[in-house]
Amino acid sequence: MSRRRRATRRPVPNDAKFHSPLVSRLVNTVMRCGKKSTAQRIVYGAFDQIAEKNPASNPLEILQRAVENAKPRLEVKARRVGGATYQVPLEVPSERQFALALRWLVDFADGRKGIPMKEALAAEIMEAYQGQGNAIRKRDEVHKMAQANKAFAHFRW
Repeated sequence: MSRRRRATRRPVPNDAKFHSPLVSRLVNTVMRCGKKSTAQRIVYGAFDQIAEKNPASNPLEILQRAVENAKPRLEVKARRVGGATYQVPLEVPSERQFALALRWLVDFADGRKGIPMKEALAAEIMEAYQGQGNAIRKRDEVHKMAQANKAFAHFRW
């Protein structure tokens, strides 16, 4: 890792259909092996299914609320102090909160076997929107770990 300078963050371009950087980041998270058109087909198909199930609401707003619900506020990081390794609770930066929430949604959708990815992603987003599902459970686990180790909070620096 170079110590010369910090890497600059490039802005994420808006996606073609919804003109939203959030959807663009979701597409990039779903994408494997550089197959962006396949990832777009999956994400837009999931949005179509969400729109079918909830005709009154906007799928983009549902996604925003689902990501907001799945974001972790605290996490633990291993710190080595005097030969012992402590799980130190830290606040999560906003960019990482976003990345973790999207990653958890996509990973748990991918873990649902037997159904197409777009259906699984739509189901995962809807569950996170309602405050339940695997991504929310994962967030709660991370929060519990941070809560259990708050005695080591003084080791953060």
